[in-house]
Amino acid sequence: MSLLESREEGGRKVSVSEILVTGGTGSLGRRVGDRLRSAGRDVRVLSRSGRPGTSRADLLTGEGLDEVVEGIDAIVHCASSPRKTRQIDVEGTERLLEAAGRAGVSHFAFISIVGVDRNPYFPYYRIKLEVERVIESSPVPWTILRATQFHEFVLRIVQLLDRIPVMMMPKDFLFQPIDVGEVADRLADLALSEPAGRASDVGGPEVRTAAELARVYFEAVGRRRRVVEVPLPGKTARAFRGGAQLCPDRRYGKIRWEEFLRQTVHPPKD
Repeated sequence: MSLLESREEGGRKVSVSEILVTGGTGSLGRRVGDRLRSAGRDVRVLSRSGRPGTSRADLLTGEGLDEVVEGIDAIVHCASSPRKTRQIDVEGTERLLEAAGRAGVSHFAFISIVGVDRNPYFPYYRIKLEVERVIESSPVPWTILRATQFHEFVLRIVQLLDRIPVMMMPKDFLFQPIDVGEVADRLADLALSEPAGRASDVGGPEVRTAAELARVYFEAVGRRRRVVEVPLPGKTARAFRGGAQLCPDRRYGKIRWEEFLRQTVHPPKD
């Protein structure tokens, strides 16, 4: 029987151990926690703020990490920081793994991004690749899942660029957006299984250019706006045009961009 399964005690079923989810209040982590609870697991959520329903610990300083991993058998690591990226993502992961090793954690599952090794010129990808290497060198058994871009991420880019007078998108940049809930399903399944090392990548159902995704967005919100494609120089842009961030042979997701937009944004009512 897996350590993550349940057992019978006195005629009742009890969990053997808890699963810790970092970034458990974020878009992906929250859904991972929901999936694990639906599977009958007890979930502990790490939070720096210690908000109700979470366990307080800080990846930045290491404060509280030993306490939060005590009694934990598996960790699903979804935490990341757009501001203190190296301190949280790389150094924070090192601190978490050290605490996990001391606590005897038997499985460390991490969410990464497709193409981080093929486009290390992009700073955030370079950081994610460094995190992967930290995990791979740890004695704690691990699983790394790489996913393509979440629908929500693409939507934020489009809405951010929509604020400027001329709607510009990088020319021929390719994306393979995937539903965050579908990634959560796969990550939860992996966390409940034996450590797998590098798991197969997961991507969305289709590959489209940034400009195409923007035009579909404007159709969904009932607006007419010209989208101008702007060629960008450099190694990073070349990698995005060449599809370094794609896995077209691993179309795991089923929810298309149009369906996501129908559920998320709505045209103004007359």
